[in-house]
Amino acid sequence: MDLNSQPTEYGGGANGRNNNCIPLSALGSTDYRSYGGDIENNSSNQPKNLSFDDESIRRGFIRKVYLILLGQLVATFGVVSLFVFNDDVKLYVQQNFWIFWFALIIMLITMLALICCENLRRETPTNFIFLSVYTMAQSFIMGVSACRYGPNEILLAVGITAILCLALTLFALQTKYDFTASGGILLCCLVILTIFGIVAIFANTKLSTLIYASFSALLFSAYLIYDTQLMMGGKHKYSISPEEYIFAALNLYLDVVNIFMDILTILGSSE
Repeated sequence: MDLNSQPTEYGGGANGRNNNCIPLSALGSTDYRSYGGDIENNSSNQPKNLSFDDESIRRGFIRKVYLILLGQLVATFGVVSLFVFNDDVKLYVQQNFWIFWFALIIMLITMLALICCENLRRETPTNFIFLSVYTMAQSFIMGVSACRYGPNEILLAVGITAILCLALTLFALQTKYDFTASGGILLCCLVILTIFGIVAIFANTKLSTLIYASFSALLFSAYLIYDTQLMMGGKHKYSISPEEYIFAALNLYLDVVNIFMDILTILGSSE
């Protein structure tokens, strides 16, 4: 994955994994992928979670996750569009920048609550309330960051992100390679990327930003495959509990928005 986007995107980094300097969301993904979400090992001789072996339960779980994810993405890109195409909104935020920092604090609090509190993630409607608040705060931060780019760049980034995420999802469903066994490698890469992001803050050059965004896009593309296979379960070594639909949706959401912000940064840096 779980935040966050780029070294020059927004100070305080909220891409969610998406941030000016450090992919905060990425930081979330870093830790919670290791201990959160009730990940199950399917390689042992012990029987799996019987409820998740039921195909109807599995299909219902996957359908719920993607519906939640769809709602998050519609809300996020709706807010981004508002910032990009409405000059009054841009001006208001510029004159009241404290709103950005308030949204950043709310985003961090709700994200950490969802990552660290298993009972909160599973309790309805509290889990939906926290996820909704997190999504809106993250959307606001992305909208502020997207103001730096033109409408054409935004639309192009959205198109590329949609095609790329669809292709990666189909690959995750079809490939025989089990990415769920690569969580440790992805975590190490995420730590290295975060360190490089901190260094890139002080370098503050177009080249360092471009390198950071390119490697970040590759890493979160791999995380998207990883999180998709965790959700699908089946013959993969690890799977996520069907009760963790909020956690699964959060993982996928962070992957998609980070890929989007990375692509947007690459497009902006290439000009």
